[in-house]
Amino acid sequence: MKRIDIYYGGEHYSVGGRRFDELRQEIERGLEHGRYWLEVNDGEGMMRTAFLMLTVGVPLAIVPIPDDVPDVSELTPDAVWSEGGPPLLG
Repeated sequence: MKRIDIYYGGEHYSVGGRRFDELRQEIERGLEHGRYWLEVNDGEGMMRTAFLMLTVGVPLAIVPIPDDVPDVSELTPDAVWSEGGPPLLG
């Protein structure tokens, strides 16, 4: 996996070097205690560490970005989408 994008408070952050399922479980475990500080990367190019306060009711999206994302120009309307990943061509 290339990275995991995170959308929080209308802003974009990312996490690298992590597995999606492990990050999701970390977030779920943290929220069991009511709140949790999640360490993420902020910025493009020159990354800065940021900490997001997660609490119940605060919208958060985690989006896995695979290493091999197909070129959008190669996609056809009848492409078969795999579960949780880019479409399977052919």
